[in-house]
Amino acid sequence: MTDKFREDLVAEVKADFERRREERRALEQQWNLNMNFLAGNQYCDIAPNGEISDDESGFCWQNKGVYNHIAPIIETRVAKLARVRPVMSVRAAGNEEADLKTARISSDVLNATCNRAGLDGVIAKTTLWSETLGTGFYRVVWNGGAGKVLGVVDGKSVSEGDVEIISVSPYEIFPESLYRSDLSEQRSIIYARAVNVDDIESVYGVRVEGSETDVFTLSKVKGSKKYVANRLTGTTAPDSAVVIERYERPSKKFPNGRVVTIAGDTLLSVTTLPYINGVDGTRDFPFVKQDCISQAGSFFGTSVIERIIPLQRAFNAVKNRKHEFINRISMGVVTVEDGSVDVDELAEGGLEPGKVLVYRQGFAPPRMMASESLPFDFSGEEERLASEFITVSGVSEISRNSSIPINVTSGVALQLLIEQDETRLSITAENVRRAIKAVAKQIIRLFRQFAPKSRLMKIAGNNKTSEVFYFNSSDLTSDDVVFDTENELSYTPAQKKTSVMELLSTGLLADSDGNLSQRTKAKILEIMGYGSFDNVQDLTSLHISRAQAENLEMQKNYVPVEDYDDHSVHIAEHIRFLLSGELELVKDRAATKENVVKHIKEHKSFLSPAGKADEKAANEETAAENTRAVTDDADNVLTDEAQD
Repeated sequence: MTDKFREDLVAEVKADFERRREERRALEQQWNLNMNFLAGNQYCDIAPNGEISDDESGFCWQNKGVYNHIAPIIETRVAKLARVRPVMSVRAAGNEEADLKTARISSDVLNATCNRAGLDGVIAKTTLWSETLGTGFYRVVWNGGAGKVLGVVDGKSVSEGDVEIISVSPYEIFPESLYRSDLSEQRSIIYARAVNVDDIESVYGVRVEGSETDVFTLSKVKGSKKYVANRLTGTTAPDSAVVIERYERPSKKFPNGRVVTIAGDTLLSVTTLPYINGVDGTRDFPFVKQDCISQAGSFFGTSVIERIIPLQRAFNAVKNRKHEFINRISMGVVTVEDGSVDVDELAEGGLEPGKVLVYRQGFAPPRMMASESLPFDFSGEEERLASEFITVSGVSEISRNSSIPINVTSGVALQLLIEQDETRLSITAENVRRAIKAVAKQIIRLFRQFAPKSRLMKIAGNNKTSEVFYFNSSDLTSDDVVFDTENELSYTPAQKKTSVMELLSTGLLADSDGNLSQRTKAKILEIMGYGSFDNVQDLTSLHISRAQAENLEMQKNYVPVEDYDDHSVHIAEHIRFLLSGELELVKDRAATKENVVKHIKEHKSFLSPAGKADEKAANEETAAENTRAVTDDADNVLTDEAQD
């Protein structure tokens, strides 16, 4: 690679970056305005020159109080969207034994990686970005330095690597076209961010010049320039440089795509797209987009803050004018004849109670102007604007203020209002679920690419136990991720509990005798949030865990039945193992099935009348032996005392 080629490539990427940044400048100013209004700096606007500037209109005596309704609305929306944490699994590619096995392994790898990578926290950060600015991004990459350390080579530790999921703000993503709505439609994406020069040197081995950089505008901070656009702390990065990564999709010229990385005037690296994370083994961008509200023909989504800003301005104006009117009524306006009193003294102290006011003889004394009462228009306009906040944001006073509307007295009407709240958020919730599914698919594809050898992974097993298993890339043949749970906003925990109670009242969960099995009771308590409600259910959970462990053991050897087993619970768990797809995953299915069937028959023998009689006799014999043992111990003690 010649120096001329390097210089031309750096110049090309810088020119492309500047073009994209200039095209997106209007959007960035709207994002800055959203952040200001959310933070409470609500007397600013976009100036004709395109910059954010303070609003200095009005008289010096006018109130400029801020009555922030945007912050609680966004907090409520984020809190509701925090419930969108779907349970995911991988669907088998077919009905063969190998397909079922690989689907189960892929599901375990996916869920274990999501827990280890802290996906819930990343989703929360990205959702806050999307709710504030309209769009947030996930960056799914492979970190070769993460995971378990395998050894030391040339004084450096070697790790097995792991998936890393990072939340990325829209300030750092520059698409090729603002009018293509999906990432799949973009031929290239620029990922630009401010990075400390020491970190750049440690990764690329190149020292570049650093300066104080604004992390939002990615521009150098010159002197004491104060950015009105962001009144938040920590918006500048000292001793840093802007690292620009241009990801190019595979093409005829570059079959595996290309990533060009520069910092300043320095070319840091030129590589192919590093991850085989696309459909059917193709290389793709390591990014996933999440919108608050998608816009037709626009790459970036829109935020509800943009819709609320005009209402917030009007609400602030009404509240401030209302308070000014109240102040005018309470403090009054004094009329003074010219030359009758010392105007400066009167302006400083006013007409305080008990004050001796001296005015010139022959002049009229100062007096208060007659004031009118507060017009009803103020209160009417304030109430109308408050109702418009609900209409525009989709968050009612039930969710935001935890208060019930005065005109709502019916429980059915109240439930309908709550459901309407959830319906308005369902579009955003589906965007979150769609993004999570895309992230999950990339996780499986990265393990398929970077885990060719056997890896040991620990997962959370049934009944809160830990399980470990080995896998490699050949075990991850399917990446068809599906959700095991429906939209969490459309089916809340309270609604789930109500449904369970209705099923109980209809008797659909009972057996033919009208009774609930111990396993059914344990599952119901788990759904209701009382998995360890009492000791009886704890004992039932222990029996279920033991029966599941026996299922695993009987894949190798026969396990005899113990007298203390809860035979009904064990029989139900063993039959579930036979009827479910777990038996299909066992190598020696015939021998395992024979062991389990024999084991079930032994359990049933204990439940037969003869078996119960034998068990009763055995228990009585055990009790008698315990009694004899206690008696013998007492006799021995008495004998020893007599000898002493």
